[in-house]
Amino acid sequence: MKKAIMVWGGWDGHEPKQCVDIFEPFLKEKGYQVEVFDNLDVYLNTEKMMALDLIVPAWTMGTITKEQEQGLLSAVKSGVGIAGWHGGMGDSFRNNTKYQFMVGGQWIAHPGGDEAQYMVNIKKPTDPIVQGLKDFSMTSEQYFMHVDPSNEVLATTTFSGEYEDISWIKGTVMPMVWKRPYWKGRVFYTALGHVAKDFNVPEVKTIVQRGMLWASK
Repeated sequence: MKKAIMVWGGWDGHEPKQCVDIFEPFLKEKGYQVEVFDNLDVYLNTEKMMALDLIVPAWTMGTITKEQEQGLLSAVKSGVGIAGWHGGMGDSFRNNTKYQFMVGGQWIAHPGGDEAQYMVNIKKPTDPIVQGLKDFSMTSEQYFMHVDPSNEVLATTTFSGEYEDISWIKGTVMPMVWKRPYWKGRVFYTALGHVAKDFNVPEVKTIVQRGMLWASK
């Protein structure tokens, strides 16, 4: 049986527990033994971490100790997969560049807030994470991120420049779904999933479900 942990906490505005509650049953249905934690100390348990197949973090902002970060990164380096969404993975620990290097990006802005209207454009329709999905619309936070150019980008969004009078970003194409290696580990990330209701959009939920399965060791 595959083993997964889901770790939620940090800023409550992203509804971390509610989002984890959406995907925990899915992993169990797929045959995973799932443990859920509301603190970062599980990352200190080397034996547990190295025995995992998947880590699903949902922790926005906050801080992580050097030892906790090392435990997390070492597990992924060894081959444990990691998969997450929005600020729960892409805006977790703003002072930790080693963590951000693993993720492949870091949030810096969301023009228009949670009322922004935008399209998500599928870029690699043959990839199993997005296969069969068409471009779709969202009304939610549209993440502007600093991203690693080595990411394998599966979907993007284009900024209209109409929000907050920041016209200089008009036409900017931003990755919204990507995957990447990190030593022996697989990393999946999507900037979608601001709050739990965003997963009512079938494409968003499907992308995260497939991303978790792809990332697993």
